[in-house]
Amino acid sequence: MRRIGFRVHRTIVNLIGLLVCSGGLQAQELASTELPGVEYSVVPVEGESDARAANDGAIFTRKDARTITLKIPAPRGQIVDRKGQPMAQNEVAYQVALQYKQFQDADRAYVIDWARTRLEPLAGTLPGYSEKTDDELYDHYRHRRWLPLYVSGQISASEAKELEPKLSSDLVLYPVYRRLYPEGSLAAHIIGYSGSVGRLPTGPINFNEPLWEESEGRAGLEKIYNRELTGIDGTKRLLFDENGNKLLENQTKRPRPGGTVVTTLNLDWQKRAEKVLKNGCSRGAFVVIDVVTGEVLVMASRPSFDLNAFIPGISTEEFTALQEDPGNPLFGRAFQSAYPPASAYKPVVALAALNNGTVTEYSTVNSPASIRIGNHTFKNWSTIPEGPIDVKRALARSCNTWFYQVGIDVGPSVFLGLSRRLGMGEKSGLPLIGETPGLVPTDEWMMKNEGRRILDGDTANMSIGQGSLLASPLQVAQMMAGIGNGGALPKLSLISQVQDSHGRVIKASVPERKNWLGLDEEAVAIVREGMRDVVEKGYGTGKSGGLSFTSLAGKTGTAQWGPPSKNQRLAWFAGFLPYDNPRYAFAVLYEGKPGEGVSGGRMSAPMVRSFFEPLKDEIKEIIAPPKKALIVVPEGEEDTDDEDDDVLKAIPIDEFDLEEEAPMEESEVEEENVLRAVPIDEGPDDGYNEDL
Repeated sequence: MRRIGFRVHRTIVNLIGLLVCSGGLQAQELASTELPGVEYSVVPVEGESDARAANDGAIFTRKDARTITLKIPAPRGQIVDRKGQPMAQNEVAYQVALQYKQFQDADRAYVIDWARTRLEPLAGTLPGYSEKTDDELYDHYRHRRWLPLYVSGQISASEAKELEPKLSSDLVLYPVYRRLYPEGSLAAHIIGYSGSVGRLPTGPINFNEPLWEESEGRAGLEKIYNRELTGIDGTKRLLFDENGNKLLENQTKRPRPGGTVVTTLNLDWQKRAEKVLKNGCSRGAFVVIDVVTGEVLVMASRPSFDLNAFIPGISTEEFTALQEDPGNPLFGRAFQSAYPPASAYKPVVALAALNNGTVTEYSTVNSPASIRIGNHTFKNWSTIPEGPIDVKRALARSCNTWFYQVGIDVGPSVFLGLSRRLGMGEKSGLPLIGETPGLVPTDEWMMKNEGRRILDGDTANMSIGQGSLLASPLQVAQMMAGIGNGGALPKLSLISQVQDSHGRVIKASVPERKNWLGLDEEAVAIVREGMRDVVEKGYGTGKSGGLSFTSLAGKTGTAQWGPPSKNQRLAWFAGFLPYDNPRYAFAVLYEGKPGEGVSGGRMSAPMVRSFFEPLKDEIKEIIAPPKKALIVVPEGEEDTDDEDDDVLKAIPIDEFDLEEEAPMEESEVEEENVLRAVPIDEGPDDGYNEDL
């Protein structure tokens, strides 16, 4: 740190006088008292020929002497990924400040002119330069001349090094802590950002006021875990004589950093997901969940924004530009947006039908190109009749007319009830700000909002994931985790641990069950096979999502979305892998541009392949069966008795690891800024083929 403009010196006589004057130690006590952390030495003071005696120290003769106690704001704790890689940390930055001298009988004009002479060369050249009024310059001298007057924004260490030789002797570079987001926009909607608590005080110096502006969490995890991330402030004591000379600078209490928030996110996977989204779409989302533990490994939204733009503060113009951006980068699509889940929802209806016996593995339902329900015609995405097909082929072909009929036969209360057990229609419980609960309607909701109970037409629409049904990409991935698990819906977690500043764990999450699903194992196995056929069969709609190293179970989906005038569609691909022993569930959403023809098979499924395929070696090791350890038999003790040939020679070691859709109805979502479905009263266009 560069301190120019005042001389640091200590004389025992002057120190005694200051302490007596400021109500500190008595003079007779000082000789036997040492202040902690201070190396005492006598330094000659320019212009002083003789040391003054202690009895010279009086408030009347030393009115400009000061003992000042200041707060050292503690650095915030880190936010890191599951491996400890930082996503939010701190760095030392610098601010340029004017350091006044102690003038003898200086009038207002002299003080202002002295300050202006030194500050004018900085105007237009210093980042974040703050123009000061005459009143501000003079008032700071009157009340606060012992402390620096900050005149710049925060600059990096490299910028400070380059700037230092250009500063005059009365301009000082003061170090401060500031927040740093090493990955910029990565997981921005989850991490959030911090901001200044308020401007530094003006006027007379108060006891324990901060050395620089303090910060607090303003969004995301920074806000939710603000208490845990906020450290314990330190204290600094300064002593000045009546000439403005610093006699003592002593840190009486060291600041203690805040704790560390350890997320379940995999930083490397998050980077890859955001890169895949950047290459694959203009707007979309990507979520990956551990089926066994419920840990969220990836939650990416596109577009995003640079968190560092908010540090130490964002200008009104910059913030307005973010708010007015058509892509809405401040909106976390992965968990804040509610969309019709489209055909990605069909496995839920198939599970409900198999579980209650409405259909069996081999029973078939005739599936024409369209069916008549009430006064409306409900169409398939293809104009070619599918004929009699079973549940697995219905999933692989994403046949709407099969699901219209089966959904009505099962009844909305059955498959919508299963939807709720799979986590739809409510918030996930993760520490997220602005999360949408989605919507799983009831008769009561329909009576309140539509003036009727759920009719067969509503049931048909919802059975293919449209109508009033809404979900976020996070909820769709959670739904797939439940189907992959089969027996229970895992409780999702985003925070693995919270540690204090010493690294001790003060909070930790453990895998938990959120809901029992009450599903028959055979029903789950049949749906898994049908979802595998979506990817692996030649007639499946998700062939472009297949992987070279394992079998993947997935479901494509395509829906009309947004105002009808925009003719805007969105595409899904969701599922889990491996299909027979699921470990990872995923959901990818692609928001199409107005007038763009999209499908889950062409847009979303390739992004899943692009994400998982490069992780081949890592995932193969994770999903591999437990390794075996051979029993080591000491030489000479081998048992050659033939009777023991059937004895197991190895024991297992446990691994401990702490489509064109039918129309949608207008829905009502409580969260602000949630993208809403738009009412459409007819069936899908004849000429539009889902996922082909």
